[in-house]
Amino acid sequence: MLENLKKGLFKTRASLKNRLDMLFGKKEIDEEFYEELEEILLSADVGVETTLNIINSLQKRLKEEKIRDLIMAKEILKNLMVEKLRGGEQTFSFSPSDSPLVILVLGVNGVGKTTTIAKMAYHFNQQGKKVLLAAGDTFRAAAIEQLEEWTSNLPHTGLIKHQSGGDPSAVIFDAVKAAEARGIDVLICDTAGRLHTKKNLVEEMSKIYRVCGKALEGAPDEILLVLDATTGQNSIAQAKYFQEAMPVSGLVLTKLDGTARGGIIFAVKEITGIPVKLIGTGEKLEDLQPFQAEDYVEALLY
Repeated sequence: MLENLKKGLFKTRASLKNRLDMLFGKKEIDEEFYEELEEILLSADVGVETTLNIINSLQKRLKEEKIRDLIMAKEILKNLMVEKLRGGEQTFSFSPSDSPLVILVLGVNGVGKTTTIAKMAYHFNQQGKKVLLAAGDTFRAAAIEQLEEWTSNLPHTGLIKHQSGGDPSAVIFDAVKAAEARGIDVLICDTAGRLHTKKNLVEEMSKIYRVCGKALEGAPDEILLVLDATTGQNSIAQAKYFQEAMPVSGLVLTKLDGTARGGIIFAVKEITGIPVKLIGTGEKLEDLQPFQAEDYVEALLY
């Protein structure tokens, strides 16, 4: 998995690792060293706040422990970066229950939300789970058709849909009830990705959240926000306004294979506090994997 992750993060890894190798090949740790490290991290979209926190912590550790060895310094940097990402990333536990695991998937149009849902369904299929999809993005042209196509190619996967332009909340309500009736293990719900205004979108998301809870007590179990890593700092703004609508429990970062600025994952986690749970590093169904902070940083630095 680590080797696959390194391949998937090729662009960011090529930029970040090569420059860090040169930096940590220097003879001494001085002010110029820290300035160059700051520039490298910022260039990977780690973010100003996160970068400064990492560097300040690194300086403090090296000074307190009187460390001048560059190999040890790099290992400390790795640990500090892992700490920034760690927390809450463990994914979907199936506790004994007669109720389905209900997952709401959020995200603006174009981030790879529908494809991510298909990849999630595929992975649950691989675990022997019965999956049901809900076509709750009724406002986007072809969103329902996309899910229909994916469903036809996935075993043990069904689809609940209404007509295009219908009420998304009604789709989710019907899907939850159908999942209960059919003995489904996992229900994955698509949701609207764009409306006329930000206010409209937030209100629609809030309504879906409330209706989901009315259909099944305790639902949803997970609320995942899909972000496109290639959009950089714009991902933070997206995360903030979806947080206005409902308590997002995890992030899914897609298209990490298409950017040299995969450090955005640090900035989003630092500013929003939402744990990263899944990452996408390619177009194949297998290219969605559970996020592990240690592996991610290892793939970037070594």
